[in-house]
Amino acid sequence: MEWNAMFIANSILLGAGLAMDAFSVSLANGLNDPTMKKSEMGKIAGVFAGFQFAMPVIGWGCVRTIAQYFKMFEKAIPWMALIFLAFIGGKMLMEGIRNRGGEAEKTDLDIGTLLVQGVATSIDALSVGFTIAEYGWMMALSACIIIAIVTFLICAAGLAIGKKFGTKLADKAQILGGIILIAIGIEIFIRG
Repeated sequence: MEWNAMFIANSILLGAGLAMDAFSVSLANGLNDPTMKKSEMGKIAGVFAGFQFAMPVIGWGCVRTIAQYFKMFEKAIPWMALIFLAFIGGKMLMEGIRNRGGEAEKTDLDIGTLLVQGVATSIDALSVGFTIAEYGWMMALSACIIIAIVTFLICAAGLAIGKKFGTKLADKAQILGGIILIAIGIEIFIRG
C-alpha cells in the first residue's frame, strides 16, 4: 500500500466498519442517560476511539512477532464479546424492568463498565492487524489514527442520537439499551 487517497479512503471505510458496534453501544449509553453532559459524551467516545486505535496496533504487532500464538486466541474473541455485552446488557435490561412503570432511574456509566464496553466492541479490531500487516510502522500507525478519529465521530453521533430518543422514550430507554447490547453481543458471536 502506498501513501495516497486510496490509503486514506480505505482507512476511513475500515474505521466506519469497525465503529458500528461502538456506535450501537454509544446509542444504548445515550438512551440510558438522556441528561448526559458533553464532557461525558467526549469521554465515552474517546474511550471507544482509544480501543479502536489500540486493538489494530496490537494485532499488527502480533502479526509481526507472535502470529502463531494469536491464532489460538482468535477463536475466543466472539465468546468474549458475547459474554461482556450480554452481562452489561442483561444488567441494564434487569434494571429497566425493575424500574418499569415508575420514574426512570438513570444508571451512571462507571469507568469499569465503560472499559468493558470498549474492549467488547473493539476486540474484533485485533484482526485488523492482520489486514494491515504489510504496512510499515508509520503507515499502520496512521491507519489506526484514522480509525480512531472515525470511531470518535461515529460514537459521538450515536450518543447524541441516543440522548435525543432517550428523552422521548423515558422509562423504556434502559430496556431498549440493554436489548441493543445483548443483540450486538449475539451478532459479534454469530459473525465469529
